[in-house]
Amino acid sequence: MTATVTDVKQSWTKSISEKGEFIRKPSAFRNWISADGSTGFPAAAGRYHLYVCLACPWAHRTLIVRKLKGLEDVISTTVVDWLLGEGGWNFTDSKPKCSLDTVNNCKFLKEVYLKADPDYSGNITVPCLWDKEKKTVVNNESSEIIRMFNTEFNAFCKTDEQRKLHLYPESLRPQIDAVNEWIYPQINNGVYRSGFAHSQEAYSTAVNGVFDGLDKVEAILSKQRYLVGNQLTEADIRLFTTLVRFDTVYHTHFKTNKRRIVDYPNMWAYTRDIYQIPGVAETVDQEHIMRHYYESHKHINPFGIVPVGPDLDFMAPHNRQTM
Repeated sequence: MTATVTDVKQSWTKSISEKGEFIRKPSAFRNWISADGSTGFPAAAGRYHLYVCLACPWAHRTLIVRKLKGLEDVISTTVVDWLLGEGGWNFTDSKPKCSLDTVNNCKFLKEVYLKADPDYSGNITVPCLWDKEKKTVVNNESSEIIRMFNTEFNAFCKTDEQRKLHLYPESLRPQIDAVNEWIYPQINNGVYRSGFAHSQEAYSTAVNGVFDGLDKVEAILSKQRYLVGNQLTEADIRLFTTLVRFDTVYHTHFKTNKRRIVDYPNMWAYTRDIYQIPGVAETVDQEHIMRHYYESHKHINPFGIVPVGPDLDFMAPHNRQTM
C-alpha cells in the first residue's frame, strides 16, 4: 500500500518498548556520495541539498562539518520550523532562520521523503540529504553524512586548510570508533532514553548510563584536549552537539539533572573550546534548541512553557590550548 502524507507519522511514541524504553530506529536511506562518482552519487557543487533543524543534535553535526570544511556554497540547506507538530517537520519563513522548501516546494518534510519513496512509512527525520538531480533522498544518517562531507567534497572546499582538515583520519580510526561506541548509547542517545522513558526503571537505567558516560569523558578530558588526543575529530563534534544542549534542555526537560555540564570543569572548558572554533558558534542557536524541545514535547511539558535560563557564557576563556 502506498503511504499518504497523513499516514506517515513523526512520533517518538512509535519507539517505546513494552518496558517503557525509548528505542531509536535505524535510518532508512544509506546511499553514499563519492568523490569519483563510483557509488552513483558523485560529489558536485550545487547538486545536494540538506534539510536540517537547528535544534536537532544529529542535524547539528552535519552543519558543523559543512561549516568547518567550507562547503556552505556547495551544499545548500533548508531549516525547518523548530516546532514539531502533528504533521511532523514543516517549512515556514515566519520564524527566525527558518525557510520555505524552495527545492521541492513541499509544506512538510514527510512529503520530501514520499517523493523519494511513495511507499515509505518510516520515521521522518533530520538531517535529510537530498539529490536534486536524481530527485531522491541520498542519506538520512548523520554519522555517514558527516563522513561524506569530511572527505568526498574536498575538491570544493574554500581553502587548502579546510581541504586538509580530516576529522576521521585513518591513523585514529580505531580510537575514534572506540569512543563513539560508548558515547552514542550512553550520552548522545542516553539523554533521549532518559527523557522519553515511560517507566521509572527505564529512566533510571538510562540516566545512570548518561552520568557514567559523562564522568568517563571528564576523566579523559582532564588529561588531554580532545577525546582521542590533541587533534579535533568527528568524535568531538558528535559529543559537542549533546553537551551544548545539556544545561539548557536535557538537564531539566529530560530529567538528566544529577549534574550540569558547568559542574564538570574539564568538560565545560572543552565545550567552550569547541564552541569558539571559528564557524562553530554560527551553527548553534539556543532559541531554536530551547523552543523546539519545550514547545514540541507536550507529553513532557504540556503547557509548552520555555524556561528563561540558564545564562551560559560559551565565549569565556577555556585555556584548553595549553594542554
